[in-house]
Amino acid sequence: MVKVLGSLLILAGGVLVRRARLAERRQKSDTLSDLLTALRRMSEEIRMARTPLPPLLSSLGASCKSAGGLFCGAAAALASGEGLSTAWGRGVDGLPLSPRDRSVLSALGDDLHGDEESVCKAISLVIYELTKSREDLEKDRQAEEKRTTALCFSAAALLVILLI
Repeated sequence: MVKVLGSLLILAGGVLVRRARLAERRQKSDTLSDLLTALRRMSEEIRMARTPLPPLLSSLGASCKSAGGLFCGAAAALASGEGLSTAWGRGVDGLPLSPRDRSVLSALGDDLHGDEESVCKAISLVIYELTKSREDLEKDRQAEEKRTTALCFSAAALLVILLI
């Protein structure tokens, strides 16, 4: 009876690990999607409405779910007189992204100083890179889910066999 209970607990642990890994992947995808939407809106606001950066960052922070901290932190830094690049980099480090996506997004913090055209070009480049990253993530999603499922259940099954 104890072995059966232990086996069930091990299998439940395998299910929980699988669920956590898939949730982490989903969070990455949601964050990328949220960032892309916000950056597109940011570019439109700068180009069309000529909205100043501090109010724009505040409104983006309020409207974003996953990446709101990045924009709110940057707006607060601007309001307090801190450098935008430093606050932007700190906010990017807190996002659940790959190192490549973080470096692309961090570079934008340095490019947000300048005229409208250069800022919009920098945002467009970041949008392009993050879009590629999100497409790659979605393209590999099914294979990654299958690998994660196989790994978690194989490890749980091996532990059950060793228990018995």
